[in-house]
Amino acid sequence: MKWSSFQYLVKQGWHSMVANRLMTLASMGVLTACLFITGVAALLSLNVNSFVDYLGSKNEVVFFLEDTATDEQVQALAAQIDATDNVAASTYISKAQAVEEMRQDLGENSDLLDSFAGEDNPSNPLPASFRVSVEDPALMDQTVQTIRSYGGDLFYRVEAPSELGDAMVTVRRVANLVGWGLVAVLGVVSVVVISNTIKLTVFARRKEINIMKFVGATNAFIRLPFFVEGMTVGALAGVLATALVGGGYYAMDRSFHAADSYSVLLVEFQQCMIPFSAVILPLAGGFILFGMFIGGMGCAASIRRHLKV
Repeated sequence: MKWSSFQYLVKQGWHSMVANRLMTLASMGVLTACLFITGVAALLSLNVNSFVDYLGSKNEVVFFLEDTATDEQVQALAAQIDATDNVAASTYISKAQAVEEMRQDLGENSDLLDSFAGEDNPSNPLPASFRVSVEDPALMDQTVQTIRSYGGDLFYRVEAPSELGDAMVTVRRVANLVGWGLVAVLGVVSVVVISNTIKLTVFARRKEINIMKFVGATNAFIRLPFFVEGMTVGALAGVLATALVGGGYYAMDRSFHAADSYSVLLVEFQQCMIPFSAVILPLAGGFILFGMFIGGMGCAASIRRHLKV
């Protein structure tokens, strides 16, 4: 195809958008709304996953050691735990450190534990322990069993928040299902809307299309303006959706930073919230490309079923 012919077909696609501007605006509005909801669902899913990962890093399993554990056994256990899959970090807390931590928790009443302070204090009733944080909460039980096998009788008790880990896994699964489910449903809705818009354009230009076919125009020559129209509508809808979703995300991010006080849970959520600077470019690119793809798909579906050339 010659460059001049390509330019002509592109202009024809844009002319068709202007000539059918009401339907073009309607399809652009619906597609923008679909992309907006899709973007909100995707960002919510990503931030929930980030929050779950953050909670998982704070989700500690505590392995309490028997007082009979020697320094050599403790060092060997520390090396094995650090080398275990799904272990994000591990910390050894000696009996003396356990007392100091409890003293800090007691605050003004810390003097109640003065008689238990110091290394190798025989009156210290608190056990030494390993505090282990896991990478994937879904594998917490498996990781606990693996570490248990290392220590055997050296561990007299293990505190593992398995129920919290299961809850975080469930929240992540639900967020992903809802988010990507909305993406799929709204994508289908967008294709149908744009397909119907182009279907009307095909009907309005049926005589012109028949004449073009009679004088020898190829199917590709006839179809290209409709692809241009659908992809242009999709790109414009992507730009509008980026402005809406990006602006809303930026405002929410700023409001979190500007707030003087809110719940601890919101503070932690804000800390692990994906930064606006890391979101806006992938968001814009994804919206525009996805909009153009949906526009092209709507065009293809309409032409395949309704354009008889």
